[in-house]
Amino acid sequence: MKVVLAPDKFKGTLTAAEVAAAVVAGLPASTDVVQLPVADGGEGTAAAALAAGAVARTVRVTGPTGEPVDAVLALLGDTAVVELAGASGLAVLPGGVPAAQTATSAGTGELVRAALDAGCTRIVLGVGGSACTDGGAGLLTALGARLTDAAGADLPPGGAALVRLHAVDLAGLDPRLAGTEVVLATDVDNPLLGPTGAAAVYGPQKGADPDDVVALEAGLARWAAVLGGDPDVPGAGAAGGVGFGALAVLGAVRRPGIDVVLDLVGFDAALAGADLVVTGEGSLDEQTLHGKAPAGVAARARAAGVPVVAVAGRCLLDAEQLRAAGFRAVFALADLDPDRCTTHPAELLARLAPRLIREAGPMSTIPLFVNGEGMRGGSVHPSIAGHPFLGEAATAPRYRFYSVGDRFPALWPVEEGGVGVPGELYDVPLTVIRDAFIPAEPPELELSVIELADGSAALAVVLREAELGSPELVDISAAGGWREHRGAAG
Repeated sequence: MKVVLAPDKFKGTLTAAEVAAAVVAGLPASTDVVQLPVADGGEGTAAAALAAGAVARTVRVTGPTGEPVDAVLALLGDTAVVELAGASGLAVLPGGVPAAQTATSAGTGELVRAALDAGCTRIVLGVGGSACTDGGAGLLTALGARLTDAAGADLPPGGAALVRLHAVDLAGLDPRLAGTEVVLATDVDNPLLGPTGAAAVYGPQKGADPDDVVALEAGLARWAAVLGGDPDVPGAGAAGGVGFGALAVLGAVRRPGIDVVLDLVGFDAALAGADLVVTGEGSLDEQTLHGKAPAGVAARARAAGVPVVAVAGRCLLDAEQLRAAGFRAVFALADLDPDRCTTHPAELLARLAPRLIREAGPMSTIPLFVNGEGMRGGSVHPSIAGHPFLGEAATAPRYRFYSVGDRFPALWPVEEGGVGVPGELYDVPLTVIRDAFIPAEPPELELSVIELADGSAALAVVLREAELGSPELVDISAAGGWREHRGAAG
């Protein structure tokens, strides 16, 4: 069995590579495993490229508050992966103390310059996790731009100082940029300015109080007015406006971060012959559905016809959301051991690994026969919608068919006098039957194995024996099916 492992990090506990390694530790030794840790353009993007074979180059750059930091540049052929988080991000703030008004993206620009020095002609700019709200001003000054006030003096770093901006001189911009493709890897589509802009939405995450947000908004507005470019273009507000600077001056093209990373690591090629893809992140929640790594992995794998399961520290999505996103099953550490899910995640992932194969692998689906509200158009059908429809079917003539209070039907096996009951057959994962279908069925019914007209077996819900004496039962075996009964009843 071939399994492709493509998880993102479990933030605060495990890197993406550590997640993959923990799952491998619990898989059978005979499993053919391909490890491709991923990221969504933020922290971990360079590490994903390195795991796929990129060469690391450590570069000492200017950190977000001006102190030097050692950042890693990932070189893959003529492509360089520049991770803003490692040069200008929250993770490299000295002592973790924010500097909302003065933090700079200069270190990211210095990494870009190092990529040019290495001969790269394509730069992937991963811009998640920034500590600055300077509109990319630091990025551009590090690449040769000059920003001056009305007296001709250079502006100090940071977004707040931009309110004094008088002129931008791009004459000194590194000429090699003209022949360089720049990809802005981000799922953020916010504009630069306004209530959904860089300062208002993301400033507070970087330590900005309400007064800071006002000052930063004013600085970014002045920056846009003097520099030119479209502050409303989607992605301009990414990374405190670094997206704006990259789009307006570097001619960057914005792409979802996870798509860029999947291309970099060769994900599509790895899917060839794969039986299962395992992805995941620390928390599967609403944000996951909006461009985060697991959703991107699931979309690619589903398009290739490969089933996908996810591992997570916790899962806050319901069964319908998970199914719509393409996940066959999700395994959350918090469900396995809530007391140790954050302290021993690697151990728990290894324990979960055999279940990924057993419950979510190719043999984890089973024919499910439905004859009432589980059929198309019925109230229970959404619990199995989207799973393969195998066709119309009927039971062997070994069952009586009842209406329960005219609310739903029920099968009951008999030795004599049975009929063939018509219905529909679906190929449904066991986890979906357990987590979505059964909870949607009435409590008077229970899961059982039945015989179909062709002699094969299938799962179906049947009447609980304790309900046989219920006054609500009406034998409708002669009606020809639940829909025919409902139609006759008017």
